[in-house]
Amino acid sequence: MRILLVTAGSRGDVEPFAVLARHAQAAGHAVRLALPDNSGVDVAGLDVVSLGVDYSGLIQQQGVSLAAALRSYRSVVRPAMHRVLVGSARAALDVVPDVLVAHPKILSAPLIAGGLGIPFVWVELVPVMTPTADFAAAGTATRNLGPLNRLTYQAAAGGAAMFRRDLEEVARLVGSRRTPPPASATLMPISPAILPRPADWPPGVHLTGPWRTAAPGVASREVSDFVAEGGFVYAGFGSMVAGDPVARAREVVRGIRAGGLRALLATGLGGLALPPDVAGADVLVTASVPHGAVLPRAAAAVHHGGIGTVQAATAAGTVSVVVPFIADQPFWGARLHRRGLAPAPIRQRALTSPCLADALAQVDRYRPAVREAARAMAAEDGPAAAVAVLEGLHG
Repeated sequence: MRILLVTAGSRGDVEPFAVLARHAQAAGHAVRLALPDNSGVDVAGLDVVSLGVDYSGLIQQQGVSLAAALRSYRSVVRPAMHRVLVGSARAALDVVPDVLVAHPKILSAPLIAGGLGIPFVWVELVPVMTPTADFAAAGTATRNLGPLNRLTYQAAAGGAAMFRRDLEEVARLVGSRRTPPPASATLMPISPAILPRPADWPPGVHLTGPWRTAAPGVASREVSDFVAEGGFVYAGFGSMVAGDPVARAREVVRGIRAGGLRALLATGLGGLALPPDVAGADVLVTASVPHGAVLPRAAAAVHHGGIGTVQAATAAGTVSVVVPFIADQPFWGARLHRRGLAPAPIRQRALTSPCLADALAQVDRYRPAVREAARAMAAEDGPAAAVAVLEGLHG
């Protein structure tokens, strides 16, 4: 079977697709992955094609705020989305796949599938497209809106109107002259231990468990030596470039020290920058770390609440302290707390050393539930479940 996987966004949007590509390839399928440039994800050995967009570069230039995105809509956002939408179509025309598997940002996926006469599958890394009465769409509201929960999922449909001309170009390119088909399936690489499946999701929605590599990864010698000594808290905010990274690092280090612990700081794209006045032998700064090699040894993980880090920490049996910035992050922070897996999330602007120290002092009460969730996740094989769904579509 020829499979085309297409994704857009930063590292957290690319890594699961790369994992799925490897598993599908190992299962004997011909797989091509269309993806952004410079995501930081290891794609060695995969058949990849560039969409001509560098999301990491865009984030470093303008941060992650909605205001910045709106200000740069015409000059940055619109041209980038044009390359993604049209590039996805060209990638499909080049390989002519048996099935198209797409990130929700690939708004052109239905048109491409319709033009080529093939099935397509959505990959909801977070629940934003499939309505449920159980909770509001990630990124809209963190509290239960009751009967209004289902309405929040209409927000995802607004993106098509913003890029109507680009989608018209895609339709002409692939020869799509009819109403685009619905998705044949939806894959959600999320663990039921973190998000139990709502009863009102249709049968075509598959909660597979996370798509992650089994290997823990190899940390640098410096990080390995630091981790081996124990008694540390991991802190990293991934691609969250917002606010003052120096002031944030100062509060994080002081909050960790207040609990008598050492700090392992991952700077990511610039979310943390250690000031000299809090540097010391009990603090190690690095660009990034392999979660599988570090988190199982951490006393806690302080992070932004992206689903990738949420699942990595939980699978490691490590309690999260979530400091959400944007989008789905408040959803996951609230979700972990409601399920008894983490202290209440700390708003990014409210992050102070006393607040963090208080959250870290609560970690032990959540540890048994997190370890139970980790045992459940150890039995999951998300990539295999996803490949089985795709094979079922090809018949």
